Amino acid sequence: MIPGAAGTLAGLARTFCLLTCLLLAGLPAAGAAGSNPAAPARIALIIDDLGNQLHQGKQVIALPGPVACSFLPDAPLTRELARLAHAGNKEVMLHLPMQAVENAVPELGELTLDMTQQQLIDTLQQHLGAVPNVSGINNHQGSLLTRHPGHMAWLMQAIVRHGSLFFVDSRTTAMTVALQMANEYGVPGIERSVFLDNVRDPAAVSGQFRQLIASARANGSALGIGHPNPETLAVLAHELQRLADYNVELVPVRRLIEIDKGGNELWQASWSHSHKVAKNSKPSQ
Repeated sequence: MIPGAAGTLAGLARTFCLLTCLLLAGLPAAGAAGSNPAAPARIALIIDDLGNQLHQGKQVIALPGPVACSFLPDAPLTRELARLAHAGNKEVMLHLPMQAVENAVPELGELTLDMTQQQLIDTLQQHLGAVPNVSGINNHQGSLLTRHPGHMAWLMQAIVRHGSLFFVDSRTTAMTVALQMANEYGVPGIERSVFLDNVRDPAAVSGQFRQLIASARANGSALGIGHPNPETLAVLAHELQRLADYNVELVPVRRLIEIDKGGNELWQASWSHSHKVAKNSKPSQ
């Protein structure tokens, strides 16, 4: 544990408690006029970039409720923490590195535009094998690759052949076509609604969490993505215990996809088929 980390988190938590009254004052409680306690809004949460730090990884796994844990495939602690997350009933995801516009030098293991289809498939399979009990994928960076339909089609074809994975578009660029291609190939998918911590400040994270709740209330569901930063973990450790006060339910990512796609008969048929394939497939090691 990093010296002074506990005190830092405690201080952040205290600061956050003071901010909560101001930042969430506009959110009515579950019994307020116009709300429907029988039909809560749903949110899902993914914490990215896991696998490099043991203490922060364990803090994420200890968060209340089904917070999904997304692991970098080449991080040194990915296997250990992914197994702990699975044992703790958290969804385990592959945080798949993809080429970004601003990256002059590719990151380790990222999918790039100069790859052939077979190279992309082989790299994906290698990364999936590095994350035990993986159930879904979301992109790490990818502001360049996710805007290219051809490469996204290759990726979705490979996911379909796997038979049991869902895909979350992290939306690192407004020009992404990743979710569109997932839908075209029948891959269960959804996109990120809110980034929680582009600004590493308790007040900013609290404001983004408020935006996530507002989006869920407006649309019925919303998905937030954050990172294992002390500020983010302090906010979530406090707020996830208060969701019932806001008539909001935290659900697994897979469940949020089911809710989001519930009215799509074509998607439901694909989802049913993927589950049948998954039952006949060997589990990831």
